[in-house]
Order: sequence, then structure tokens, then C-alpha cells
Amino acid sequence: MESTHTPRVFSGIQPSGGLTLGNYLGALKRFAEMQDTGIETLYCMVDLHAITVWQDPGALRQQTREVCAGFIASGVDPERSILFNQSQVAEHAQLAWIFNCVARMGWLNRMTQFKDKAGKNRENASVGLFAYPALMAADILVYHATHVPVGEDQKQHLELTRDIAAKFNNDYGVNFFPITEPVIEGAATRVMSLRDGTKKMSKSDPSDMSRINMTDDADTIARKIRKAKTDPDPLPETLDGLDERPEARNLVNIYAALSGRTPEAVIEEVAGQQFGTFKPMLADLAVDRMAPISAEMTRLMQDTGEIDRILSRGAERARTIAAPILAQAYEIVGMVGAKAV
Repeated sequence: MESTHTPRVFSGIQPSGGLTLGNYLGALKRFAEMQDTGIETLYCMVDLHAITVWQDPGALRQQTREVCAGFIASGVDPERSILFNQSQVAEHAQLAWIFNCVARMGWLNRMTQFKDKAGKNRENASVGLFAYPALMAADILVYHATHVPVGEDQKQHLELTRDIAAKFNNDYGVNFFPITEPVIEGAATRVMSLRDGTKKMSKSDPSDMSRINMTDDADTIARKIRKAKTDPDPLPETLDGLDERPEARNLVNIYAALSGRTPEAVIEEVAGQQFGTFKPMLADLAVDRMAPISAEMTRLMQDTGEIDRILSRGAERARTIAAPILAQAYEIVGMVGAKAV
């Protein structure tokens, strides 16, 4: 079913811990660039998703504000984009209930992220952790978003969003929800750990040396790059030479993404170099790009009242789009009192 909807981008980040270089290169940098494409952009701190596992309330507030500061410091302009936290727009949760009734148990049972996060003790996982892909679908479709920038780990959830939209449209004989397209691109959409190139860079890794935090200062950034795990061999002549060298590939990818070039172009420039030469180059580049963002986040966090006002204004703007779409969905489903706007 072809969508005839106006192009609109939606994406979100969970405020369940600090932001890392992986969040910046895989998401925030691209979010800022999308503002220049002429498409409406909505970016969200998905705090309802965060509580699928228990969060300390004070920490959740702090992290939500810090993620907002991270968006702004990365170049997301709250005037050019709609920037808000999910819980301030009740339409997300309201549409999610409809989608809980559209999605099938078998679909959710196949979600690999639930299996990974629930682990062996799935009986003790929250219902929210199991059902959160239906809320994610509502996050996207309550704005009729046509494009969603996602990391590889969320691709399966976006496929579920497409399935829910198609089933809703089919069940009710409408062409109401768009079949959203994923946007997956860039040299470092998946940034790996600085201690283990086979694992994704993560805020939950016990070792702080495994990641560059967006709040790290210049000295910390440089130290972590210099101490990043590598191998003894020089950098190869071609990208294929990195196939069995995950740590080396990761550092080349990070260099490419930070410099706005392809990994191929980077390898051409640095072929034959030892890491003793390459790592200081990468450290200088990472400090040049990331230290100003860290400083700006620190400045923004000194006035959390202003961050709260930005989020509140963004939520009002988001609701002007979401409320009529939810009202139409209720009308389609047959809810008495629903007035399609």
C-alpha cells in the first residue's frame, strides 16, 4: 500500500544513562544534519520506554534533561526541530493501547531485543519490556512519520511498526498509517567498544574506558583513544584487510565518521601506519569534534529550568500534530465521542 503522507522524520533516544560517542555518530549528528533536508523533524527523549526497567526517579529526570542538552549541543535546534520528552504527549500511550490490540503475541515473541534484555528470567520481566515495540510503533505513527533513522539493533522493531501499520490499515479498510521507511546510513552507525571491537559501545559496560561519553572533557577523550585496544600490525592498504581486525576497523570507522569521510578514503590516507601514529591523529580529531559538545552540554545543564521550558514548548508543538491523528484513529476504530479533526 503506497503512502501518500507528507515526509516527516521521527526518532528518539532513551534517557536511561549517559550519552556516548555511539549515540552521537549513530544518531545525534545525523539528526542535526536531517534538519537541512527540508523535511519536518521530531526528536524525542523516550522516557516511557526507559521505565520498562526500573529507574530511580531523580536520575531519570536528570538523564532526560541531559539527553535534551546532548541533542542541542549536537546541533539539533529546538526551533527548527520539535524536541520533547515522550511522557508530556499522552497521545503516544493512547495510540499504543490501540496498537497493543493490533499487534499479535507471536510478533512480539519474535523480538530478539526482548530475549536479550529479559535473559533467562523472562517471567520476571515487566509487561512493558515485552510490549514496548507497540509503544515504539505508536511513537512513530502518531505523527504519521514516514522516515525513522535507526541503528541496526532497532531495525526489527521498525519492521514491526510497518506490520502494525499494515494490519491496522487492512483491518479497518483504510490507508491511514504510512508504511514507515528506516534510514540506516553512515560509516559509524554502529560504534563498537574501545576495549572489545566485537561489542557495541554501551553506557552499561562496567568499564568507563570502553566508551567516550559525550560529557567527557578533552583530556579524558584523548586518554581513552590512546588507550583503546588495538593489534600490533600496521593499518592495511585496503578496507578488506580489516575484516579480521575488529578493533582496528572500529577506530578507522570512528575516524571516518568524525571527519565526514568514507572508511575507504581514510584507509587510503593511513595505509601502512602503525597505531602509534594513527591513534594520536584520531585523538586530536575526536577532541576537536567532541570537546566543544561536552562543554556546551555542561553549560546547558547549568539552567535546567530552560531545558524544561524547551521540552514543554516542544511537547505543545508535538501535540498539535499528534492529537488530530489520534482522534482520527479513534474514529476509525469506532470510539464514541471521537471527533476526527
